[in-house]
Amino acid sequence: MSVPVVGVETDADGGAASIATPTLRALLRRSSFWIIAGAGIIGVAVVAVLVSGGTNVVGRALAGDNPSPAGSMALVEVLRQQGVTVQLADSLAEVRSLAGNNSTVLLYDENGYLIDSQLAELARLATRTVIVAPDFLALQSLAPAVGFGGVSGAKSLVADCALPAANRAEQIIPGGNTLSLPGSGTGCFPSGKDTFSVVQNGSTTLVADPRVFNNENVAGFGNAALALGLLGQSDSVIWYLPTLADLPRTGPPSLAALTPGWVTPVLLLLGVTAIAAAFWRGRRFGPLVAENLPVTVKASETMEGRARLYARSNARLRALDALRIGAVQRLATTVGLGRLAPLEEIIGSVAALTGGAPATVRSVLVEAVPTSDAQLLALSDSLLALERATSRAVAAGAAPETGGVASAIPPALSPTDLETERMDP
Repeated sequence: MSVPVVGVETDADGGAASIATPTLRALLRRSSFWIIAGAGIIGVAVVAVLVSGGTNVVGRALAGDNPSPAGSMALVEVLRQQGVTVQLADSLAEVRSLAGNNSTVLLYDENGYLIDSQLAELARLATRTVIVAPDFLALQSLAPAVGFGGVSGAKSLVADCALPAANRAEQIIPGGNTLSLPGSGTGCFPSGKDTFSVVQNGSTTLVADPRVFNNENVAGFGNAALALGLLGQSDSVIWYLPTLADLPRTGPPSLAALTPGWVTPVLLLLGVTAIAAAFWRGRRFGPLVAENLPVTVKASETMEGRARLYARSNARLRALDALRIGAVQRLATTVGLGRLAPLEEIIGSVAALTGGAPATVRSVLVEAVPTSDAQLLALSDSLLALERATSRAVAAGAAPETGGVASAIPPALSPTDLETERMDP
């Protein structure tokens, strides 16, 4: 099935040349690469999820409420069935509020959020502390004599110590990390000389392999017996997995702390320079002075340039005023008056010479306001006609012309019509 054709292209003879709208088959053929690539990506993602098992890494490791293989929900539920109160904590403040006289704290700080002072406080809060997979800082703070022993190479790990919980377990899962105990102390499940999987230092028990507590391995070997023996000695267990809430709240660094020392002086110098440049370039030079151009410019070019500017801004009255100023000066010279003569005297002299009414001459020279380009052209023609009529009257010996100035002005520009156009454009 194809998409309906909405238009065709025609050749020079008027016949149909080609289809303008592509069909569905053409669109699929054009996009076949991206369709195949998208299907391949989806297929690879599905296979990857199936191969990885999908839920093997869901949730936090050794979390007491995590039922996935990496969690420890099974151990927590067994402890609760045996009458032990298990409380989950995400911060040291919660541990501080939950800790009692006969409580055990299980600590698994996978990301190393706690610092030495927090570890020391944690050891003082509870009667017994079980630290799973301790890092270097935890060993230095709570058991300085204990170090890392590497990965166990023994095929089986047997208790071989006086710790009751380890003796009941008899053996635990092999192949995990170990701890080094070169000096005195209680080490259980040895895998070599001075290397153990469990070390007890006073009221603190260190378990090197976290697999002993997770859901996937707790039921194998003697892992469950060891975990229940270490945590079931108290009536209350605080299952503590530190989070970002335990990090010191110092806040983000300020802008001043991130800025190099040389930036502030440079910015101040640039600011002073900008202000000085503003005063230098912005100082007042005084009023403008009229000065003749060093070249000769044709009057037609000047007139054309000004006319374009006036036309662009629709400044009809300003353009007409420029024409009127020149006309008034020429009329004053024609009638024998000076260039500085009053306007009323010039109007009266022109009206007397041409035989027209002073109101008509005043309308052409001063009062008429153009509201369109056609009126502007008509008024400019009226100015030219008035100048010619005045020149002819002066040349004829100051005798008024027949018909006066009204006959020299186009009928469309009579004072009555001009006044009507101004009131009703």
